[in-house]
Amino acid sequence: MSSPDTALLDVLARAAERDGITKTVVGAVIADDDGKVLLLHRPADDYLGGLWELPSGGVDDGETLVEALHREVAEETGLTVTAVGGYLGHFDYRSGSGRATRQFNFTATVAGETVKLTEHDAHQWADHTRQNKVSTAVQAILDTWRDQAS
Repeated sequence: MSSPDTALLDVLARAAERDGITKTVVGAVIADDDGKVLLLHRPADDYLGGLWELPSGGVDDGETLVEALHREVAEETGLTVTAVGGYLGHFDYRSGSGRATRQFNFTATVAGETVKLTEHDAHQWADHTRQNKVSTAVQAILDTWRDQAS
């Protein structure tokens, strides 16, 4: 699994800026050896409460997308990203504060098996039949991931 090309990351950042995006987020498709994907559940009282989602979070000022992915996965799951792989696409949405947000999604390999949640109230390693609990935007990212894996 190769890390995303720096030139690609620059193109993605410039396109987001050109499109009026004011907040960037990274998401990780983390799969186990059986093709199950790690999904996290947002608490009911949180923005978009009740939604199942990929491990994801905001990119801090001065941070690259890859650096943010490492940090966010560790913060949200306690897992350590050992490799960031292919770019799976993005989707746009309005954040809880109303900002135009773009989530860039990548495959990631992690070390460790024990998930330690800090911001979510549940997690699951979802097989193909349970991956439909996510938003249509995340479903499209998972479809791309499956297409690339086959």
